[in-house]
Amino acid sequence: MRLLLVRHGQTTSNVGHHLDTAEPGADLTDLGRAQAAAIPAALAEESIDLMVVSNLVRTQQTAAPLAASLGLSPWVRPGIREISAGDYEMRNDHEAIEAYVEGVFGWARDLDLRLAGGETGREVVERFDEVVDEVAAHLGEDGTAVLVSHGAIIRVWAGVRTSEIDLRYAADHWVPNTAMLTVTGRPGDWHLESWLEDPLGGRDLGDREHTGPGGETEAAAEAE
Repeated sequence: MRLLLVRHGQTTSNVGHHLDTAEPGADLTDLGRAQAAAIPAALAEESIDLMVVSNLVRTQQTAAPLAASLGLSPWVRPGIREISAGDYEMRNDHEAIEAYVEGVFGWARDLDLRLAGGETGREVVERFDEVVDEVAAHLGEDGTAVLVSHGAIIRVWAGVRTSEIDLRYAADHWVPNTAMLTVTGRPGDWHLESWLEDPLGGRDLGDREHTGPGGETEAAAEAE
């Protein structure tokens, strides 16, 4: 089976570099809506059986053009929401961003470390796993699902669960708005097929200065 892990489009919080992880979250910007509108053409060659979004509105807004083009009603699953910023929610100062990024990618050393006021890495990976397992049970071995999710959790889950990379690789690679990772396999045996570092609609729709800490490399996010 194939999982197409798509990050949501640009939001107003991305523009301000705010750690926006609580429900319902910020809306898409005009650029974010343009990024979302480009997804159906970019994925036109894919045979998509299922779409899943998080409970944060930005994923639902991003998925809407593709869902309409396919005639699908996305599942809403809180398990693929962004990693909680906990005590740093909605802050955009250097101290908060650095603490969040270091905490998330510190899970390379220990998945049981807890972000201040937030989650452990194990809790994050396991809640994403629950959704992926549900998708796999529904589709079987040959299906394709699009999961519209969030930058940090996509990177962490792929870094922990796919055999080709680790969390250090994930920390060093961009997932800007509407970029996509393609993962193949089955629960317990996932493989990274591709990691796009530009929006699905092409580089012209990118804005790396305003993609937010969740999608930036660790070095870029810590430099904010």
